Amino acid sequence: QLQAFGGGLVQAGDSLRLSCAASGRSFETYAIGWFRQAPGQERDIVAAITWNGGNTYYADSVKGRFTISRDNAKNTVFLQMNSLKPEDTAVYYCAAYMSRFGLPRTLSGQYNYWGQGTQVTVSS
Repeated sequence: QLQAFGGGLVQAGDSLRLSCAASGRSFETYAIGWFRQAPGQERDIVAAITWNGGNTYYADSVKGRFTISRDNAKNTVFLQMNSLKPEDTAVYYCAAYMSRFGLPRTLSGQYNYWGQGTQVTVSS
């Protein structure tokens, strides 16, 4: 089970850190992705990280501003979001799939487990 939290209302240029907490065992065998979905739009990948943090992926729109990381000892993945823009406004979801191989997956259909989402609103 995944639970995403840390969203909120901020101004453009501010920072937020989202957390994705997982319950259960074997968290270290799962790759984790952050997705976001704005009203009327599809759910798109934001960032992803492999089981050991050895490989990460970032959407072009967030490169250089967002950082994904994980603490397997705490069963938690983080998404540090800096220099937020109004276009970052969306519901953010964390998701997981079990794998210790390959690069992070980027399609929502490749993820098996989803958290409930947390709203991020960036005002201009």
